[in-house]
Amino acid sequence: MTSIIPARTAPPGVRPAPGTSGTGPARTVAGPLAPRARLLPSLAAVYRAQLSRARVARIPLLFVATFQSVGIMVLMRGVVDGGAEARAVVAGSSVLVVAFVALNLLAQYFGQLRAGGGLDHYATLPVPPAAVVLGAAAAYASFTVPGTVFTAITGSVLFQLPMTHLWVLVAVVPLSGAALAGLGAALGLLAPRPELATLLGQLGMSAALLLGVLPADRLPEPVGWARDLLPSTYGVEALARSFDARPDWGLIAFFLAICAAVGVLSLAVATWAYRRAAVR
Repeated sequence: MTSIIPARTAPPGVRPAPGTSGTGPARTVAGPLAPRARLLPSLAAVYRAQLSRARVARIPLLFVATFQSVGIMVLMRGVVDGGAEARAVVAGSSVLVVAFVALNLLAQYFGQLRAGGGLDHYATLPVPPAAVVLGAAAAYASFTVPGTVFTAITGSVLFQLPMTHLWVLVAVVPLSGAALAGLGAALGLLAPRPELATLLGQLGMSAALLLGVLPADRLPEPVGWARDLLPSTYGVEALARSFDARPDWGLIAFFLAICAAVGVLSLAVATWAYRRAAVR
């Protein structure tokens, strides 16, 4: 790429082209380009900016999400005694905290960002589109960690489940968060109006509530098919099986691998939706 710089007004660091004088007409000289922004440094910068911006506003909502999940477990305690149903309730309620923040709030955020022209600001920054989507998704998913851990511990005490393998949350939270955050970002970016983005985010969270908390064997078969399509389902299944006395680690790894694949796919769709919305 070249730039046109008048030789008489060129800055001290730029010399006229060879064979010309400093007072001659404008000549074409080669100018160095700034290095292209790399993904990881751009991702870290967007993540820190989003985390700082959303910290004050999102912490109260995190408490709401946590108390909502704990309240659901208290209600289900009256109809579920234990066994596989109790494990499903605790796992689904824990992942519901992730769905509330990463799916619902992120859909609202990107919907408002698109409607208010905020995407124009990000489009002028020298950062890859993937860094914007991944940075915002990671920041919102980070808020779910304390609430998810607190919900899982409370549910384990409430239903008398073993807490030996709760370390599985180290994999369940980021993988489920990535899958749900990608879905939430895509919904917010593809919705033509912010009100519709809010509605879609609420519907997605309601689906995570009904299809994740209720035991799978009590759902009608068509609803069970819809449950298989929900990204958070596989995180719920992995966490639920970690409460077994002898967990099937092969099956848990299989569910986590599916959750990771869905997360990559949903984040790729969100990146495409960001590019599509930013050029309009």
